[in-house]
Amino acid sequence: MNRSLSVRSRNKHNDSAAAASKHRFGMASLRGIRQAELSKKLYTLIKTQNHSISAYETAAKEQAHIASQLSDWGEETGDEAISDISDKLGVLLAEIAEQEENFAQNLEDSRGVLKQIRNTESSVQPSRDHKAKVSDEIQKLKYKEPSSTKIPQLEQELVRAEAQSLVAEAQLTNITRQKLKEAYDIHTAAIIERAEKQILLAKNARDLLELLDDTPVVPGDEARAFEHGNEAREVLNTAEEQLRHWSPSWSALTSNANGLGNSAVPSQARESSSIQTTPQGSRVGTGLEDKETVAEEPAAPVPAAA
Repeated sequence: MNRSLSVRSRNKHNDSAAAASKHRFGMASLRGIRQAELSKKLYTLIKTQNHSISAYETAAKEQAHIASQLSDWGEETGDEAISDISDKLGVLLAEIAEQEENFAQNLEDSRGVLKQIRNTESSVQPSRDHKAKVSDEIQKLKYKEPSSTKIPQLEQELVRAEAQSLVAEAQLTNITRQKLKEAYDIHTAAIIERAEKQILLAKNARDLLELLDDTPVVPGDEARAFEHGNEAREVLNTAEEQLRHWSPSWSALTSNANGLGNSAVPSQARESSSIQTTPQGSRVGTGLEDKETVAEEPAAPVPAAA
């Protein structure tokens, strides 16, 4: 790589500029402000993950480019051994880069699952706020107007709000546990897969390097012919076979969440409970399965109940 384009060098000379741009207010900051209080921390985590995934994708592209440059350079040396080894080494390095790209995609899948928790948190916030608001109004009236006829009405409304809140909180707990487990199942499996496949490829790359004779030559000696072309091709064939027959080495995680429906409440609990899933509560468990509709921006704010 061209050292003059190093990110590290550029950052050293532009610390002040970077610091200034880092805190610039923009639409991303505005979206963060609009997030429900309950979902702000997860919103930040998901946004940071996006930057991390972009870095992995960029690294994969750079690694593939470097592999191509290595092959081109080897051809220009005029050394038959270096030309052959560098070309095949470039093939293996390009495959390592592809595994990095696959890893980034798996992380994006994991991130999409976490968005479902974030959306659930955002949907539960109005239920919490409404219950707190009604409770505060009752306390204020009892202090200022103990005989007010509004108190019984508000107490009935509080009972309904608490019923809605019970459903919403159960949905939040169920979704959070299920989706956290699912998200990091994908995440950790991706780490293991990338590591195992890249180790496999790196070991074959080392086998290639063993074929390169680095015995010093005496000035005036003729260049030694490369006699390991067949072995070098066999190394690539071996790597291809090993990748084709690779299989996961980890055990699947157990899950007891199969009984959850769209409402994110176990069907048995729904049948036995007198508390019905309300429109407010039903928003918690619906619209979460379609990952394509879950964007970085939050959904339109849900108006708090009156």
